[in-house]
Amino acid sequence: MTSIDELQPTLSRLREGAAAWVTLPLPEKRALLRAVRASTLAAAPAWVDAACAVKGIDPSSPAAGEEWSSGPYALITMTSALEKTLRTIERGRSPLDGIELGIAPGGRTTLGVYPYLAKDVVLQGYSAKLWLRPGVSLEQARRGVARAIRDTHREPRVTLVLGAGNITGIPALDVLTALYQEASAAIVKLNPVNAAVGEAMAAAFAPLIERGFVAITEGDRDLGEALIAHDTVDAVHITGSRHSHDAIVWGADDQAAARRAAGEPVLRKPITSELGGVGPVIVVPDEGWSAENIEAVARDLATQRLHNSGFNCIATQIVVIPEAWQHADRFVAALQQQIADAPVRPAYYPGASSRQLAAITVHPDAAVLGGDPNCPRTLIDHLDPERNDEHLFTVEAFAPVIGIVRLPGSREPGVYLDEAVRFCNEKLEGTLGAGISIHPTTIEALGERFDRAVADLHYGTITLNSWVGPVFGMPAGSWGAYPGGTLDDVGSGIGVVHNALLLDPAHIERTVGEGPWVKTPTPLWYVDNRTSHVTARRLTRFAGIDSWPIAAPLGAAALVSYQQG
Repeated sequence: MTSIDELQPTLSRLREGAAAWVTLPLPEKRALLRAVRASTLAAAPAWVDAACAVKGIDPSSPAAGEEWSSGPYALITMTSALEKTLRTIERGRSPLDGIELGIAPGGRTTLGVYPYLAKDVVLQGYSAKLWLRPGVSLEQARRGVARAIRDTHREPRVTLVLGAGNITGIPALDVLTALYQEASAAIVKLNPVNAAVGEAMAAAFAPLIERGFVAITEGDRDLGEALIAHDTVDAVHITGSRHSHDAIVWGADDQAAARRAAGEPVLRKPITSELGGVGPVIVVPDEGWSAENIEAVARDLATQRLHNSGFNCIATQIVVIPEAWQHADRFVAALQQQIADAPVRPAYYPGASSRQLAAITVHPDAAVLGGDPNCPRTLIDHLDPERNDEHLFTVEAFAPVIGIVRLPGSREPGVYLDEAVRFCNEKLEGTLGAGISIHPTTIEALGERFDRAVADLHYGTITLNSWVGPVFGMPAGSWGAYPGGTLDDVGSGIGVVHNALLLDPAHIERTVGEGPWVKTPTPLWYVDNRTSHVTARRLTRFAGIDSWPIAAPLGAAALVSYQQG
């Protein structure tokens, strides 16, 4: 394990790099993105192999597709999106020029953020809009674009990125957020779970590391605490749990509660965070749903829980359905079957078995559905929506555990949707991501009432007929909790990451994504996609090669394997 003393030369160099980064001209900052894209493409096989080894995945199996798409592919697409934004600014234009504009309830301005790149054509049928906060005008948003990175007189800053241990692309994308959104140099302390990916990630970021703008290290909690306290570190960003955030801010000793009550944090530096929560999906059925519709939605939800073996901050944990739905039992049975039939994966993340056991201890009638015998897949039906202390409403399981709430009252779509939104806002912990599964004809029939329901759902990312996960990989969108978190009551976090349009984070409310009702072919991220490893590897090369004559055949080949998934 690296010690803080061993890191001193690195930290000193990073301080110098922070000053150089502030004054580095935009064209050079942009050129570094292209260099990182090339080095990431070269490091991608080693990156994926290391991630698969951590998670007990065969690199030649379909499950490896998750590591390609959420690791190097995500980083590569982010470099391309940021490069496009900076090139536009260099030409004297705004990246908001040409963006599709719209109006959401409350007079909010919306920006069409997906597709943003020409190569986004690979994900046809999906779209996303970023919502500005109420009262933020388009002109204000234009003035705020790239404000930090264009200020060559700002104080140099070093941000400590405390990386997540589940998705390897998270700390990598957080580095780009620190550099290009916050104009800050960055040192990443990888979570020990993912330390094995460090060498490949360092190779990916080599162009930035060589200039002293980025450093990557690994270590235990003691090293993290030492880095947080170090004079070189000016700000902290954490992806993890609320418990970890609060320990950093208020301390972990017996005086922490007293400090919180007095409003006296031990951390005297700015901190931003992405902390997960209890992710819901509201299922809005209508009379026209066929047996195929029921199976398709159940299949979609199974992936939303089981992707990465369930270790996702935006994994769906609560499914809300109307109690009066005549096909409620059939739907739950279909979801159980889809979960049971999904390919077996190791439940690799530390503490998973204890968290699963905690859930079934509270609910001994839970359905245990196979998977890793040390942490079996679990479905708990008939959760009481009136209980404020329900375990699955208040604790992120971070394990393959899913709960069903059968909401009493009317099953008329408008009335039910309003009640479901109210339930999610009032009963569930966190505000990171939520989904709605609903037929397009029902959306059309509800009209403005549906739009208001989406606006009233207070989550940082909302998806219609799609898992929230794909929006994570849409670089021009925002990623983070719904605004309102504070140090004292942080919820799912403070601030936003990704944001390749480089909007002022204070102007952003949420991103709303939408997928097709009928998902053909099988989406790349589905856990039962048979060719995801082949497709994701080809897509990574397609995204990483800048020459269209060379990249085009790779894109075509990726689409062929995608069709076979």
